[in-house]
Formats: sequence, C-alpha cells, structure tokens
Amino acid sequence: MSWSRGQAPVAIESYTAQVGEMVQVRYAARLGTFSGTMLVVGGIIGAGIFLSPAVVAQRVGSAPLTLAAWGIGAVIAVIGGFVYGELGARLPRAGGTYVYLREAYGPLPGFLYGWALFLIMATGAIAAVAMTGANYLTELLGWAPDAARPLAIGLIVLLTALNVAGVQVGAGTGNVLTVLKLAAIAALVLAALLLDPRADAASASAGAGAGAGAGAGMSAASAPLPDAPATPVAVVLAMGAALVPVLFSFGGWQQTNAVAEELVDPQRTLPRALVLGVLIVAATYLLVNLAYLRALGVSGLAASRAPAAETMQVFLGPAGRTLITAGIVTSTVGFLTMVILMSARVYQAMAADGLFFGGMARLHPRTRTPVRALIAQGAVALLLLLTGTYGELLDYVVFADWIFFGSTAAALFVFRAREQRGHAPRHTGFRSPLHPWGTALFVLAALYVVLGSIWSNPGNALRGALLLVAGLPVYVHWRRRAPQEGA
Repeated sequence: MSWSRGQAPVAIESYTAQVGEMVQVRYAARLGTFSGTMLVVGGIIGAGIFLSPAVVAQRVGSAPLTLAAWGIGAVIAVIGGFVYGELGARLPRAGGTYVYLREAYGPLPGFLYGWALFLIMATGAIAAVAMTGANYLTELLGWAPDAARPLAIGLIVLLTALNVAGVQVGAGTGNVLTVLKLAAIAALVLAALLLDPRADAASASAGAGAGAGAGAGMSAASAPLPDAPATPVAVVLAMGAALVPVLFSFGGWQQTNAVAEELVDPQRTLPRALVLGVLIVAATYLLVNLAYLRALGVSGLAASRAPAAETMQVFLGPAGRTLITAGIVTSTVGFLTMVILMSARVYQAMAADGLFFGGMARLHPRTRTPVRALIAQGAVALLLLLTGTYGELLDYVVFADWIFFGSTAAALFVFRAREQRGHAPRHTGFRSPLHPWGTALFVLAALYVVLGSIWSNPGNALRGALLLVAGLPVYVHWRRRAPQEGA
C-alpha cells in the first residue's frame, strides 16, 4: 500500500469516495505542543507509579538497584519516544500504531491490533482504571464500597460524553487533570526531599486504614529486608524481572500518535510532544522513587501496598495521606480521559479502511469527533465493567500490548529500508537520533516483556493468543465486505 505525504492512503480514499458522507468531514487540527505533551504524560501516568515501585523493590532488594531499574526503564521509554516520533512524522495520520503496522506489514497486523484494543486492551483498561479511581474516590469521600461500581459507570459515561463534545473539550479536560496529578506528585516529592519525618510516622503508617492504604501496615523499621542479589548473574536476573513492571508503568505514550491529524503541524508537534512528555515522566518516576525510598527505605517500600499514601503520612500525617489519595483519583481519571480520547481514533481509521463497522468511520460535522466509535468503545467498557471480566481479560492480553509495541518499533527498520532501496522518498522530517541501535534495544526490551509475561503465566498467554486468533475470521469477514479497490 503506497503513501503520499500529506494525503490519505489509497485504501482510505477509495473507500471513503464510495461513501461520500465520510470524506466530507475531516479531523480538525486544534491541539498544539502543550496539549500533545499532556496527552503523552496523561497517557503514561495512571495508577502504576503508585503501586509498581513496591514490586520493583521486592525483586531487586536494594535502593541503588531499585533506582537503576527505573533509570533503565526511563532510557528505554525515551528511545521509544524517539522511535514513535519518527513514525508519527512519517505518517501523521489518525490511528497511529494501526497505520504504522498496516503500512509496514499489511492490513492484518494492523487489524489485529485494533481488534485487541477494542475488545480488551483499551476497553478493559478503561473499565479497570475507572474502578480503581472509583475505589479511591469512595475512600476519599467516606462512602460505602458499594458505591464504587456506580461511580465507575458514571466516570466512563461522563468522560465519553466530554470526548464526544470535541477534541478540545476532551483534551482540555485531560490537560487540567494531568497538571493536577503532576502537582500532587510534586507535593509528594517536595515533602520527601525537604521535610523531616514526623515523630509519629511509624505508628501512624502501621495503623493506616483501608482503601488507598489497605493492608499497607508495616513501617520501614518493621518490614523484613528483601534478599538483594549477591552475584552479577543474580543481579542481571533480578533486574530483568524488575523491568517488567517498570516498562509497563512507562507504557502509554504510543497512543498519542493516534490523534496526529488533530495536532497543529503534526510532523513537528508530535515528535516534540513525545520526547518532552516522556522526559517529564522519566524525571517524575525517578523523583517519586527517591521520595519513597527516603520515607520508607527499601524494606518498607517492598512491604508497602500503598507507598504514596505511606510516604505522605510519614511527612505530613493524615492530611498528607488525604492529599495524595485525591492526587491518585485525579491521576486515574486523567489517564482514563486520555485512553478514551486516543483509542477511538484507531477504530475510526480501521472503519475508514473498510475493516470495521462503517458507521465508526464517520466524524460528527460540528465536533469533528468519531462519535460512534467513542460510544461503541464506552459500551464495551461498560459491559466488561458490569460483568466483572475486565481484570481476567486484561491478564490474558497483557503480553499482546508489548507484541504490538515491539512490532511497531521494528516497522521503522522497514520504512528506512524502503528508503535505502529507493522504493520510497527520503523522509526529511524528524528522524530518531539513536536508530538503528536504539530501536533494536527497544525491540529487544519489548521482546523481553512478552517472554517474561509468557513465562510467568503461560496459561494466560495461551488464552490471550486465542483471543487474538479469534480476530482472524472477523478480519476475513470485513475484508470480503470492503471494496475491492481498498483491498
């Protein structure tokens, strides 16, 4: 499938020409560098940084190795930002990863990505994050735990409606929430680096209650010290195991590429937003882990189920715990806003190619948003939420996300090779400064996460693979329905 810079792919043009209603309304470029950067930050920082550091500390057993694991993750994330920056500059089209997979390998890999995103990865994440945010919110407000599910439903409906109202409304909401979450994290970091621990911190931390701090219990003084690796081989193995939760916590920046057509001057804005956003997150994660280690020590961090809440309790008491709980609510809701906004553009791009429900290809003439794609996504997320299957299904396909990560990064080798063979014009926009070695390192990191996920739970990986395979007959169905010109 050929591509001309600044124009739609041939398949999209031929298909939309037959259903002229779709081609009359295009995305509007309304988002600048700030909104793009906030999309990156908001799409990465969810609840992971408030939970994963404990797992990392458990696996490496020392403060230097804990920080080293997050530092390695930051380097890999920055490389990923460079790679996706070049991909976005080369193909600044709505759909992002779907478009890159389609152009590099053909329509089937792109479809399977969109299929998994719509069926589980995005919709399951929406349901799971909505429940997480609702649980923290009920604890913050002092409501009964039974209120969490209705609150989660309300969050999904409200944030979907805001995104239907327009990309500026959805992105603006996300921008505000992202700034607020960064402010809450900054308060945590500054408290840990500038204040002295309260005298009653240990007893208060040990007696902390449910919700955000449920079961947190142990203070740094009473927690057993995890075994640190004693040999170089043990260090390598422990670091490898720790990188799995680290890299999952850094994931999410790739979704920003899905809104490329809604960025002003995307060839420049998208790479800039990706690199700036990932650097902000990398600095944030390293500072947060420094704060956790100063407050709890590596043993306390490893034993904690709510390190952020316990850290704020150590320095600011119950008021600090309440403040960071509010920050976690803001963080999860902001992440939810970004996932809803960005994922719907993938389904719209698939539908425009004739590989999904045709109605999802339509943009609203006034708001310029994929209304039907947003509503369908929200409906599936609500179904997963109400049936309670989202957690199990996400476990099934947790490895698939990084399969697509690695495959998409490898697409850069395909595009560069086409240039060298003269099969495509030379790209004169942003180019990843660390290619090919940096790109290869990112692909290897993705492969490691996939293999680690399969090794840790082969049953879930098998079920996830079967869910992907289930998309094959669906692809054949849509392929037969699509016009021959777009095939």
